[in-house]
Amino acid sequence: MLSRTAACVFWMARYLERAESMARLLDVTQQLGLMPETEARVATLPLAILDIIPAYEATGASADAESVARYLLLNGDSPYSIHTALRLARENAHVVRGTINSELWEVLNATWLEARAMTPERLASVGLTQSLDWVKERGHLARGVLLGSSQRDDAYQFAMLGMHLERADNTVRLLRSYLEAFAEPDETGRPSYYVWTALLRALSAFEAYRDRYRDSLNLAETGELLIFCEALPRSLRACVQAMDDALASIPGETGRLLRRRVAVALAELRTGDWQQDFTGQPLQALDAWLETLAAIGDDVQNAYWAAS
Repeated sequence: MLSRTAACVFWMARYLERAESMARLLDVTQQLGLMPETEARVATLPLAILDIIPAYEATGASADAESVARYLLLNGDSPYSIHTALRLARENAHVVRGTINSELWEVLNATWLEARAMTPERLASVGLTQSLDWVKERGHLARGVLLGSSQRDDAYQFAMLGMHLERADNTVRLLRSYLEAFAEPDETGRPSYYVWTALLRALSAFEAYRDRYRDSLNLAETGELLIFCEALPRSLRACVQAMDDALASIPGETGRLLRRRVAVALAELRTGDWQQDFTGQPLQALDAWLETLAAIGDDVQNAYWAAS
């Protein structure tokens, strides 16, 4: 496979996952904003997760949840917005139209055309919640077409690599931000039930938590689920396992450092434990994982398309 083709398929899938992840984050932020005791803290939470509070403040926009959501949904000048992610997913898909199947191209192209037509006036008419649901539904549709109709060739494996790398990064960032902002117990002496169930719902993990633990919510079990549970599709372990599987299916000896880094990360997750690895300094431990995921992204580029 040509390096340019591999890069475009990788980033197509990564930007598509980024758009859906942002929609999930904004959706849960809107839900939390309805709770008076959390309103001030959650309004700028998405900006803090992305580390773009100064850039947002430079726009002069209000620091309320609705303004932040509108910025991260519609602003075509921001590299972090849903609008930008969907545009870049479509642009990368356009480059490799001869490699991906026509059904996937049609979904991505139609999604971008509709996203491009979304204006502040239309958003006000449709509603923020419905607009975010639309983004998530289009992500589900595109992923379903990718999984259900694509050949299991190199292009498919690079798409899986990009999708799961982005998903892993999102899970770790969300968990880290919640631990930093909401780890303190509420008046009951336990973590705020509504805050942490909102996080679990944002990662499609609430039912999994309830089925797995069947007791009152606590941070240790939440962390164990989101980091180490191999059965949860958005857990860090499941994502790293998917990246390892994708790399194993890409032929050739290229990317030995990348394969080694992913294998070491997977071994650590297979033998890890929240109480042992995260209880003391969870924020530092999660920061280390963010650095590992960033290094994996750099290794992918260096291995497969940096020279091109």
